[in-house]
Amino acid sequence: MPSLEVQHIRHDGQVLALHHHPEPGDGPAVLVLPAMGAPAGYYTPLVSALAGCGLAPSVLDLRGHGASTPPPARGDRTDYRALSDDVSRVIDHIRSRHGGRPVVALGHSLGGQLAVLHLARGGALDALVLVAVGLPYWRSYRGVFGVGAAIAVQGIGAVAQVGRVWPGWGFGGRQAAGTMRDWARTARTGTYLAVLDDDESRHLAQLSLPVLAVDVEHDRFTPPPTTTQLLRLLPSAEVTRWTYTDAHAGTRLDHMRWVRASGPLAQDVAAHLQQLR
Repeated sequence: MPSLEVQHIRHDGQVLALHHHPEPGDGPAVLVLPAMGAPAGYYTPLVSALAGCGLAPSVLDLRGHGASTPPPARGDRTDYRALSDDVSRVIDHIRSRHGGRPVVALGHSLGGQLAVLHLARGGALDALVLVAVGLPYWRSYRGVFGVGAAIAVQGIGAVAQVGRVWPGWGFGGRQAAGTMRDWARTARTGTYLAVLDDDESRHLAQLSLPVLAVDVEHDRFTPPPTTTQLLRLLPSAEVTRWTYTDAHAGTRLDHMRWVRASGPLAQDVAAHLQQLR
C-alpha cells in the first residue's frame, strides 16, 4: 500500500490533516471520516482499496487527532457543531480539488454522524455511505449491555465535564469536553435535539440524497438498531442497507476490524457509486 499524501488545511484556529491517495481513480471523490479517536493512518487499507476500484479517496484526521493539531486541551470548546464545520470546510476543499466530480462522504462511527450533521446544517454531498454508524441510544442495545453502556457513556461524559477534557482512559482517545457531552446526549436521548436547531432538524428530514448504510457483523458498539435509530432522522433519503459479513470479508469482523478487511466492501461500494458518474 502506498503512503498517503498529507495536505494541511487551516480552519477555525486548527490545522486539519487531509490524506490523499497518490494514485486516485477518475470516479467520484470519497472523503473517509474516521471513528472517534482513530487516526487517518488506520484507514490506509480502505483508502487503497477504494483507489484500486477507480475512486478518488481521501481521509481526514479529525480535529486534534493524528496529524491534525492542536490536540484537545482543558477548556477546548470543540463540540459536534465545530467538528461538522471542519467536515464542511474539507468537503469544500475536495470539491475544488476534484472539479466537477461527485463528492461522497464515507463515515465510520462518529465520522458518519459528523457527515449527517454537515448535511443537516446546509452542507452538500452527492451521496453518503455509513459503515458501522448509528445513534448510540441506550435503548437500542439488548438487555444488560444497554444498561451497562448507558452507565459507561454517561460516566465518561461526566468525567469530561468535571475535568474539562476526556483523557482517553481506555476509550476514544483524548477528546474535548464538548464532544463527549454531545456524544453522551445522543446516547441518552437517541436524537440530535441538543445539537441541531428546529430548522436544521427539518432540513435533515427533507433530504432525498442516496444513503448507503452498512451494518457490520459482530459490531457490539453499533448494532443494527442504532443504525435504524439514525436513519429515522433521514426519512426522505434514498436508503440502501447492507450487512458486511465475515463470509464476505474472509475474516471475523467487528466495529473496528472491518477496516483491515475492507477490500470486498470497497468493491461493493464502488459498484454502488458508479451511478453517480
